[in-house]
Amino acid sequence: MSATLVIQSHRKPLPFGWLRPCIDSVENWSRLNGYRHRFIGDEIFDLVEPALLQKISSQTVIASDLARLCALRQVLQEGFDCVVWCDADFLVFEPDELILPPTDFAFGREVWVQRADNGKLRAYSKIHNAFMMFRRGNSCLDFYLDSAQRLLSLNRGGVPPQFVGPKLLTALHNIAHFPVIESAAMLSPLVLKDLLAGGGESLDLLLQKSAVTPAGANLGSSLTESEGFTGSEMQTLIRQLLSKGV
Repeated sequence: MSATLVIQSHRKPLPFGWLRPCIDSVENWSRLNGYRHRFIGDEIFDLVEPALLQKISSQTVIASDLARLCALRQVLQEGFDCVVWCDADFLVFEPDELILPPTDFAFGREVWVQRADNGKLRAYSKIHNAFMMFRRGNSCLDFYLDSAQRLLSLNRGGVPPQFVGPKLLTALHNIAHFPVIESAAMLSPLVLKDLLAGGGESLDLLLQKSAVTPAGANLGSSLTESEGFTGSEMQTLIRQLLSKGV
């Protein structure tokens, strides 16, 4: 088998209607590039070792971060040459500009814009796991999965939601300098608000600190509802991004 498979996962039915155009955009991007696409539901958690899943079952984000690594490994074991993970709330709005690098693996770029304690805007550059790519024979996936499993197994207290996601990845990246897909971005609530408003200093700071203009981005479904974004606003935002990008 010589092919690339893009996988996505979310519980069904989808909790937000605006997730559907996001998923459709990834399917379209996959089709344009000749990639296969697979969407799976909660059965993804069946891939996690039962005792460990029981330990983290109440922390959905952590369970998802671990399960996606198991799913990626399984796909490579099926015989695919390359596998891409894409969150269900990741929107591809410039499909021609979202290009997989020739590296053995790569992660998306997070430039997170928020206000510091002094009220000033700051941009924190990290990497994220909302968009990941691994090729067969890569040196990273098994190490990342083993590290995540070991940390969760050893932990005896509470862990933050991003413990084995962006937090672990960025810590490793700061030492090992992982390959990064700069065009696969993540948009903070402040940036989303600026996009809805037609511009603003948060959006300007994101673009200033980004190595390239984003071609796709995670829209943060875990935060948009708590931050007060309505379904109608998210649909409007998606239409804007699909028509003219950031």
